[in-house]
Amino acid sequence: MTDKDFNNCVDAYSDGVYRFIIKNIGHEADAQDIVQTAFEKLWVNRTKVETDKSKSYLFTVAYHQMIDHIRKDKRNNTTDNFDEVKISIHQEGDTELKQILLKAINELNPTQRSLVLLKDYEGYSYQEIGEIMDLSESKVKVYLHRARLLLKEKLVHLEKMRA
Repeated sequence: MTDKDFNNCVDAYSDGVYRFIIKNIGHEADAQDIVQTAFEKLWVNRTKVETDKSKSYLFTVAYHQMIDHIRKDKRNNTTDNFDEVKISIHQEGDTELKQILLKAINELNPTQRSLVLLKDYEGYSYQEIGEIMDLSESKVKVYLHRARLLLKEKLVHLEKMRA
């Protein structure tokens, strides 16, 4: 990967990686640190990473950094408990349906939330998600299916509460 390729990666993927991390941990400064670390690791390993694999590499590194951050935070108990971190649902222009969906996504565990966001929000394939999260493709499919079933139950429950 050349310097120009690296700069193109920053332009093309920084927003997507940041969106993925912020939706999982909900803390801007920590998300920015994780994204910066991912790009720093890409820079250090740019001679080893093929340009067409850079997006997957960035999401993988960011995902692992996020997991490490969550584990460290749980051990230290000095900041928010990330199992209970909620995606912000009070943004301008949000529809009621979007708020219900985001509330249901917030109730998923971090792994389930990551799977749903990577597949349905970022559009990754099962294979790419497996590479990012260190899971086999079949485990990704099973875990994602279970997450979607749980999400469906939560949506039905939330809709009943609303009615």
